[in-house]
Amino acid sequence: MTVSTMPPAVATLVERRAIGPADVSRLRATVYGDAVVSREEAEWAFALDEAAAETCPEWTEFFVESVVDYVVRREAPEGYVSADTAAWLTAAIARDGIVRTASELEALVRVVEVATEVPAALSAFALRQVAAAVVDGDGPLARGRKLEPGVIGADEVALIRRVLYAYGGERTVGITREEAEVLFDLNDRTSEADNDPSWSDLFVKAVANFLMAARGYAVLSREEALRREAWLDAPSGGVTALFGDMMSALLSNGLKTVWSAWRRGEEEDLYAGRIRALEAESRAAEAVTADEVRWLADRIGRDGVIHANERALLRFLAEESPDLHPSLRTLLDTAA
Repeated sequence: MTVSTMPPAVATLVERRAIGPADVSRLRATVYGDAVVSREEAEWAFALDEAAAETCPEWTEFFVESVVDYVVRREAPEGYVSADTAAWLTAAIARDGIVRTASELEALVRVVEVATEVPAALSAFALRQVAAAVVDGDGPLARGRKLEPGVIGADEVALIRRVLYAYGGERTVGITREEAEVLFDLNDRTSEADNDPSWSDLFVKAVANFLMAARGYAVLSREEALRREAWLDAPSGGVTALFGDMMSALLSNGLKTVWSAWRRGEEEDLYAGRIRALEAESRAAEAVTADEVRWLADRIGRDGVIHANERALLRFLAEESPDLHPSLRTLLDTAA
């Protein structure tokens, strides 16, 4: 996007390279005049953020808000970020692989926090921005701060934790393989550094979460959410078609059906059965599979050294995983 294709008010701010509170008020009226942020308007926001040498807190708030509104709320169903939109955001934020401004990094993390579901690669991309600041002293995190290259401080651990919790949100913290790979890379590159003690704890528990809970609860996929939205809008079929005979009986017979079931004790049996099923599913999810053990062995052995945090991870798995896979036991014995 060139200055010549921008609205005059936006082009003027780009050339002036300064944004004040009054400018933000005018921009807000322009962008939200139709209550919808378009891709073109989001691209204006990025151009302004990168061009401005002087900004104000109001600008950061507006920039983050407008990016989140476009990325998270523009595309149906609301809250689900498609792979195409995530790719656009990544390209807009970091054409050379590194986020350029603190506002852009905040917008990236907020998208992951606010969205119901984002591609796992987007969360891993956010983590890599923290890693770049820690290891290479590059990116907005490193600017204007006293970061010691190659050392993970308490502030960096807090930001990593925020990204991981952002991806999990209300779903609980569900670590993906992409995220676990980034955490291992960062651990390998800082293994001999005087890292903040909180890094070891976070590394162990986050990677263990991936290994032990990879098959746990997950939100609906974007495709499934769209299907259900379509069902809600459909003229016929309705609740009976979605929930089947049990719900049909409830709708037909009302509370009388529920009362009769309770009188027979069936409700208690049903509840107990569901609890047993959930416990079985949870136990199955916590067991580390052969595929996960192969991944773990490859990651631990990639640099030829078993680091302290990796030994701590293996001890944690031995204590917490209910059914040790034989190959995991072999790996534990090797690291002992």
